[in-house]
Amino acid sequence: MLDVEVIEDPTTASVALDPARARLLAELGSPASAAALAERLGLPRQKVNYHLRELERCGLVREAETRKWGGITERRMVATAGSYLVSPTALGPAAADPGRTRDRLSAGYLIALAARAVAEVGQLLRRATGSQQRLATLSIDTEIRFRSAAERAAFSQELAAGITALAARYHDPSSRGGRLHRLVAVAHPIAETREISVPPTQP
Repeated sequence: MLDVEVIEDPTTASVALDPARARLLAELGSPASAAALAERLGLPRQKVNYHLRELERCGLVREAETRKWGGITERRMVATAGSYLVSPTALGPAAADPGRTRDRLSAGYLIALAARAVAEVGQLLRRATGSQQRLATLSIDTEIRFRSAAERAAFSQELAAGITALAARYHDPSSRGGRLHRLVAVAHPIAETREISVPPTQP
């Protein structure tokens, strides 16, 4: 089972986005039968079987095992991945494209960059999985609480200068055996959930 499967086909995306089928995918991290799923989710077994057939047709679930109880054959299904993500390529020409965004400091440009990363890495992951190879990537995820807007700006300038220097040092456009990589650094605020304290009621 893959950790994450990126869905590129529009038809498969529409099947996975159906609320009932999305619930089934979430439940099928481990093998289960239609009867067990129907009882767990409070749905008619016939409807569960229908949704499972659609998910199987699109390659989102597969048969894990078959059990026979008397004259009845029970299929236990399992999801093909731990989680799913719809690639922007499923939207075709309407997909977000960094090249169509002029303001490179806008939230829209950041989203378009993230969408491109999903599309490109999703395609590479599919090829690597088909060849039974590991896709080499690098991810850095951290949180920074800036004391002021001025320090945030100073950090941005130092980060940009550092990345520019590293790229200049290691980039070799004339290397025939080298492989081109894409490096994207983004920063955005994190929505903070604040608990509202309610003073106790006076007797």
